Amino acid sequence: MHTIHMNGREVFRFATRVMADACREVVAAAGLTMDDVDIIVPHQANKRIIEAAARGLRLPTDRFVINLDRYGNTSTASIPIALSEAVSEGRVRPNDNLVLVAFGGGLTWGATVVTWDVTPKAPVTGLRKMRRQALYSLARMRSVVRRGARAIEGAIWGAEAPDGIEPPHREED
Repeated sequence: MHTIHMNGREVFRFATRVMADACREVVAAAGLTMDDVDIIVPHQANKRIIEAAARGLRLPTDRFVINLDRYGNTSTASIPIALSEAVSEGRVRPNDNLVLVAFGGGLTWGATVVTWDVTPKAPVTGLRKMRRQALYSLARMRSVVRRGARAIEGAIWGAEAPDGIEPPHREED
């Protein structure tokens, strides 16, 4: 019989230790201290794991983004969902230091420090707008020419070329 078995207690210990250690290591590698970290966005596997990691780091749980009550464990999407939610709620502001930390299958883990930056998009100048329009027009013309060439080729050769005659090769789109 083929089944998957997980030793929950060992995984719990591993995950809480790894989350705390990975946070400390990545923050130190970034030249920061845990006091410099504004928000921690952990993998949303289990609320008890996140709370235990918070205790291990001696941080209040309000510094962690936790959305398990709304979504449960969303696997690999948990950090992007939690981060998006934190940004939408205004918990993440420009120049905030964030730690994204995760663990997963095969007892793998990883963490990164991100300094949140919201650089405004450069305004589109008149020249840039004209260039974009010209490129769109060229692309449209190229498409029309290619469609026309295919129609002519189809009219000449039909569905299949006659025996012994190789139809011209066309470029792939």
